[in-house]
Amino acid sequence: MQEKLNKIHQLNYINNMFNILAEITGNLNVVAAVLTVPIGIALIGYKACESVGRNPEAATKVLVQSIIAMAFAEAVVFFAIFLGGFAG
Repeated sequence: MQEKLNKIHQLNYINNMFNILAEITGNLNVVAAVLTVPIGIALIGYKACESVGRNPEAATKVLVQSIIAMAFAEAVVFFAIFLGGFAG
């Protein structure tokens, strides 16, 4: 009888772990986007500053292109949040 109870407790524990993992993986795409997009934006800014340092006359063109690229990178987070909310 005790063995059956232990087996039942083990199965309940495993079932709870699967439920927790399902909750975590449901928002995994949002977490990945939120963690990686700022890195991408920082790289865009770094390279924009580097290119303006090499060619100061092109500062306006570089600024416009880098702002557009940062906006597109930031849009990835919003897509992940909205689509992640509908999927889960």
